[in-house]
Amino acid sequence: MTAPVLLDGTPAFGQRNVRLDTLIRLRWLAVFGQTVTVLVVAFGFGFPLPLGACMLLIAASAFLNVVLRLRFSSSRRLSEPNTAILLAFDILQLAGLLYLTGGLFNPFAFLMIAPVMISATALPPQKTVLLASLVLVMATLLAIHHFPLPWYPGELLELPLLFVGGVWLALTCSLALMGVFTFRVAEEARQLGDALAATELILAREQHLSALDGLAAAAAHELGTPLATIALVSKELEREIEPSSPHAEDIHLLRSQTDRCREILRKLTTLANEPDGHFDRMSLAQLIEEVVAPTRDFGIEVDVTRGGTTGREPVVARSPAILYGLGNLLENAVDFAESHVTVTAEWSESEVSITIEDDGRGFSETVLDRLGDPYVTSRATRSSGGGLGLGFFIAKTLLERTGAHLAFSNRRPPDRGAVVKVHWDRQAVDLGRLPGTVDGRPADADDGDRSLPDAGAYL
Repeated sequence: MTAPVLLDGTPAFGQRNVRLDTLIRLRWLAVFGQTVTVLVVAFGFGFPLPLGACMLLIAASAFLNVVLRLRFSSSRRLSEPNTAILLAFDILQLAGLLYLTGGLFNPFAFLMIAPVMISATALPPQKTVLLASLVLVMATLLAIHHFPLPWYPGELLELPLLFVGGVWLALTCSLALMGVFTFRVAEEARQLGDALAATELILAREQHLSALDGLAAAAAHELGTPLATIALVSKELEREIEPSSPHAEDIHLLRSQTDRCREILRKLTTLANEPDGHFDRMSLAQLIEEVVAPTRDFGIEVDVTRGGTTGREPVVARSPAILYGLGNLLENAVDFAESHVTVTAEWSESEVSITIEDDGRGFSETVLDRLGDPYVTSRATRSSGGGLGLGFFIAKTLLERTGAHLAFSNRRPPDRGAVVKVHWDRQAVDLGRLPGTVDGRPADADDGDRSLPDAGAYL
């Protein structure tokens, strides 16, 4: 199944975008805490420290918040690289404050873990590792170079190097342990959210399809009578017109398409998979030929070819869902094609695929990721102004019920046209051998010829 998308074309889940407002609020909290701490140390305790430089670093963080608030809306979601850059700024700003106030001697040094924790909950592991590495580099530098820790005037607080090394080791262990733990908890929550989102999308698709079942039944009932009338009139016209008449071919086509409409309406009530029977199995080539046959009178050349194959040709169920789904996709390709449509069958030991290509204008890039959603359409056919997109939705839903995965794309320039690839895991559709065959040959075939028939004979 392709990744679900929202109606604006953005992925429905799987993204790790953080709201800008969240980072701005957290930074304001840090600015407030840093300001209060510096002022209390300087004026409350009377400890000497470079107050101007400290306030300048805090003002830089506040200035960044103001710029971000004025430049972007509060609902904006940041990309992963931009989020990482802002968190890296917070690490460097805090490292600057610690450098001015005692380095790792400062008990607030452990606040450097905070940006990494935020990254672990919102960013991929690679960016979290980069931010954690930045913290370790800054911590190492602060352990070696820093201003004296603010202390009582006239006194210098000196701690042994072993103590500083212990603080550095504790910071490193806390960073690793809390980072991994936070990431795992957040990742499990993300996976659960993704599963719920996927379930909701599937249920929504099924609800749409169930609603269309009722419409299909109503359409079949309402169209039955006029189609019967058209069929009767076409038969009478076919009897009255001489075979040599220039209108004879048109009347024959009208009658055949009327019969086809009635057959389609009959199938609308039997789209679910039917139990396998003795005559319900067919080779992949036979299945494709049954799908292609109704489109050969549309004036578009439809070629059936065989791509890369490995092993025995698959034998599949004569499933109405597969026949309707593939037929709908093929009819769509024929409608949009200029002159030519190609259907390519491929199989291997693990996969079976059918690719449908046309030489039309291709899919619109603006809705390419949303194809298969109801009421999404991208092209106008040669014979009409466009559709509602329900054909793709129904075809995609029915084929996915059989275990298929669909991929939509355009042909690479300079070629033009759309490409629809439908592929299954072979074990999901391959039923084994056709009844009455041995190793792909009729059971009563001459034993003197042990060679397998060409798997692409029908193709």
